[in-house]
Amino acid sequence: MNLHRLCLALGAAGLLLASPLAGSAERSRDFSRSGPSGLTTGPGRVIVTYRQTMASAMSARIQSASQGSSPLREAQTLNQRHGLDLRDGRTIAPGTQVLTSATLSNERLLKTLAADPDVVSVTIDQWRHPHAAPNDPLYANGQAATTPTAGQWYLRAPSGTVVSSINAEGAWNTTTGSSGIVVAVLDTGVRPEHPDLMGKLLPGFDFVHTIDTANDGDVADGDASDPGDWVSVTDKNSSAFSTCTVTNSSWHGTQTAAVIGAATNNGSGMASVGRNVRLLPVRVLGKCGGYDSDIIAGMRWAAGLAVTGAPTNPTPARVLNLSLGSSGSCETGTSSSYTSTIATLNGMGVVVVASAGNDDLAVNAPGNCPGAIAVAGLRHAGSKSGFSSLGTAVALAAPAGNCVTETGICQYPIITATNTGTTTPVSSSYSSGLGDVSLGTSFSAPMVAGTAALMLSANPSLTAAEVRSLLTSTTRAFPTTGGSTGIATCTTPGTTKQEECYCTTSTCGAGMLDTQAAVQAAATGRAVAHLGGAGSLVTTGNSVTIDGSGSTAASGASLTTYLWELIDGSSLATITSANNASSVTLSTASPTTSGMVTVRLTVTDNLGNTGFATQAFTLGTATSIVTAVPTSTATTTPSNSGGGGGAFDLSWAALGLLSLMAAWRRRQARSARA
Repeated sequence: MNLHRLCLALGAAGLLLASPLAGSAERSRDFSRSGPSGLTTGPGRVIVTYRQTMASAMSARIQSASQGSSPLREAQTLNQRHGLDLRDGRTIAPGTQVLTSATLSNERLLKTLAADPDVVSVTIDQWRHPHAAPNDPLYANGQAATTPTAGQWYLRAPSGTVVSSINAEGAWNTTTGSSGIVVAVLDTGVRPEHPDLMGKLLPGFDFVHTIDTANDGDVADGDASDPGDWVSVTDKNSSAFSTCTVTNSSWHGTQTAAVIGAATNNGSGMASVGRNVRLLPVRVLGKCGGYDSDIIAGMRWAAGLAVTGAPTNPTPARVLNLSLGSSGSCETGTSSSYTSTIATLNGMGVVVVASAGNDDLAVNAPGNCPGAIAVAGLRHAGSKSGFSSLGTAVALAAPAGNCVTETGICQYPIITATNTGTTTPVSSSYSSGLGDVSLGTSFSAPMVAGTAALMLSANPSLTAAEVRSLLTSTTRAFPTTGGSTGIATCTTPGTTKQEECYCTTSTCGAGMLDTQAAVQAAATGRAVAHLGGAGSLVTTGNSVTIDGSGSTAASGASLTTYLWELIDGSSLATITSANNASSVTLSTASPTTSGMVTVRLTVTDNLGNTGFATQAFTLGTATSIVTAVPTSTATTTPSNSGGGGGAFDLSWAALGLLSLMAAWRRRQARSARA
């Protein structure tokens, strides 16, 4: 696998073929700016973690770097040992650095370095990008008015046909957020002069370490403002950006920051979920996206951990928002991987929220990493937004926006702060129901991040696990009616994209975000259900025990009731349990049973507080289980993604090139990325 820049691809040019759903007035297929997750041919780039206890020539230097006293510089030693062509890259964590090679493939680097006795592990430094906003077809219709007919519908209490609203209004009766709670926005940077963000931003840091990607004339420094991430024709004609798409600046970080914590109740502009929490801009993305190593370093710094080359962060964040990613599995093998980094941060009490992705397929990385709270996207009616990724890695779902009609003003977009500049910044502005319409899971995630910040404002002692549990256990159930005519129930993600569909707990998470309920639960305490003891696979003819004994009551109370239910797939399996027992046995209904089932545990304490947890299981033979369980792996060839990561076949995409290019050119100047 040769690592080259993984940049914005054909999907970014709006080349995804779209067709309306039956009976639907809206095309939910996304015309989006996006980037591939696969690995192209080109220079090798890996993240290496060294042993600190080996009695070797490099031990002292590794130990010194691990203590933050000096950067790692081990390329020369490894070159002499193995006859490689390596160059030292940045140090991103204790004992962990980036190594690059202009001539060697990733396969060669992985194979050789993995066998070195001083190397704990080595992984490819992959490329991620902001999750792109789907461009609705109404962009080209030229409406005179711009105000969405429903305004900021997603912040209000659910009512009528609008059922996915998060009821932030209700939460504000408990708290409007504390300035002592910091939310880090890991993105393209933020425009500090925007009137809805002035006074809300803390001093951040720019972690983009490649000069061409940085787009601001330098590399990592203390300026986290967004210089713009446009790609010009000249850029595209260069080797560095040859696989990118010519496009205007997205102001993506400014948009996501505003959803979390824009100034509210100030008589102008927009409202936000977190209102009074503070925002920490951490720039990790530039032109086309950014490397894992920059993102991981930014995550660590945002949480207050030492990062070589960056000053200590004086205002550590309790919540991290990552509206970024690309398709593929989560790296799990090194101390520099997302898995280990998120585990470390969770242990510090830091909540990590990530968008699920906008490619209609399985959840993107890093959203699919253990410990991350992945957020899927919903339409106003509560059905899955056509572009949203889905699967068992999703924790819960929140509004991502939709327009309902193909003509007229977009009725249900997400309003964000942005800038009128097509390249460099010009003047502050807002997205609306026309032109720069903001849609995508990039805006679902900030709603959950803002909610987590409100929860921590109400109860700063909450752990990351408790925040996650309260978020999921207070969700509202997904609707099964009210969406477009003829839509089906969402199914396990595979290779076929799913547009609008009715969510289940095994495809879109525990339910729909309820900010009021989550904040009230954080403030007053409630019972929390916890499931453990069983994996997600049940082989035909076998049974598994699901353990709920880890459930807890509200402070000062005790659990009195355990209620077990099969809420999905009741014809495929049975559950047996002693009366009011803390565990249950799940068995297949017949020796040939296969499919998906979902178990829910509801616990109640002696004060009447309740909590619930769900877990999905795949039933089948060993062979059928292998094919039924959603998997996501990095590829060795370019993988162009639509709306946030996820491969589509270039052969059929190319067929639409000529017919769609004219439409794209009209849309391009008005595209927004999420």
